[in-house]
Amino acid sequence: MPTIAISSIEDKKRLARRLAGSGRGFAEQYGFRVTNNPSSLFQLLVLSVLLARRGDFRRALDTAAALRDAGWDSAARMARSLHADRVRVLREAGQRGDVDALADTLGDLARAVVDRYRGDLRRLRAAAHHDPAGERAQLAELPGVDAGVVDLFLREAQALWREVAPVADRRALAAARRLGLGRSATDLAQLAGGGESERLAWLVGALARVDLEKRYAELAD
Repeated sequence: MPTIAISSIEDKKRLARRLAGSGRGFAEQYGFRVTNNPSSLFQLLVLSVLLARRGDFRRALDTAAALRDAGWDSAARMARSLHADRVRVLREAGQRGDVDALADTLGDLARAVVDRYRGDLRRLRAAAHHDPAGERAQLAELPGVDAGVVDLFLREAQALWREVAPVADRRALAAARRLGLGRSATDLAQLAGGGESERLAWLVGALARVDLEKRYAELAD
């Protein structure tokens, strides 16, 4: 794939502003609110688990929305759901492969969040004393959550949990490299304004969308 070469720092900043100009991150662009409350944070975690799976990212978004619309918009509600009902909703949302295992994982995840943090991931943050390494470690101990899922979750949550910034997932970094904006989350943070974790979340979310939606050509104009 050809790289879109941008040489000057001013051009890089201009493109970064253009990408982050909507004032919304990846999740919010697709209808998932990024707010520091138990329900929103759990939905972001579920979305991250689904996005980390192989397949069309739109299917992951549709599935996360279907789970939310089924009434399982919090860890407590999903923990009370029946396995058979989760399987049905997952299949109707277009999930393929081992749907039973995915239904099990989501149920286990919800119960773990309830059991360990009373359904509130802000308690995980508090338990880690706002230490990024501790937050990552505790997230990775949850069922269905690996390093890739952690990156996807913190890509969004860094707008709220500022201590974890800078975070950029592999999709955002792939787009950043191709667009000539940098090769690391630190490079992107500098373009986004240093300590502005919210603006960084908007930028990396936009970059992830560019890569997933293959929108490179329009940025070359």
